[in-house]
Amino acid sequence: MGAVIALSSMLDARQIWRGRAMPVPAGDQPTGWAALDAALPAGGWPDAALSEILLPADGVGELRLLLPTLARLSHAARSVMVVTPPYSPCVAGWQQHGVDMRKVDIVAAKQADVLWATEQCLRSGSCAAVLAWPRQADDRALRRLQVAADTGRALAFVFRDRRHLSSASPAALRLEIETSPSARVWVRKCRGGVEPPQPFPLARSLH
Repeated sequence: MGAVIALSSMLDARQIWRGRAMPVPAGDQPTGWAALDAALPAGGWPDAALSEILLPADGVGELRLLLPTLARLSHAARSVMVVTPPYSPCVAGWQQHGVDMRKVDIVAAKQADVLWATEQCLRSGSCAAVLAWPRQADDRALRRLQVAADTGRALAFVFRDRRHLSSASPAALRLEIETSPSARVWVRKCRGGVEPPQPFPLARSLH
């Protein structure tokens, strides 16, 4: 049997490489939720790309997830476009979270025109972010939004029913919001990284 050598002595003699944890990247587009940023390969939202947020129903906290981002972007040069939301945004509530509503525009489009309107806003180059709730969007339509986001250097957020989770998507990031047993967010796809095995609480303590 070989001699037993203390691991500490081998480390001190530099006979074993001591790995170091890679620092969490400081993303150009932080989500405002520290634990989520730490788990995403870009350190936040994928820049100039499509993020798909899957919901059990409209109005379950999806906008709470985005409010830190909207607050940050609304104080920059470009505007935020909200295309045909299922509910009118609570102006006072958004303002309490730091959103400058003077930089937020709401587009009232017919459901048949939501994807077209979203694509035009993304391509324009005048929007920092575009939020949309399309009822019908196939892989081809989502890919057009991804290309438009890249062209206009904007963040694209599409809210869809979670029944679409099993369908392929060109989105750079896919998140799923759950409300039971508590409000939390699962990362279902993240380009350039591995999906975390656990969800993140959608609670104020995260940011």
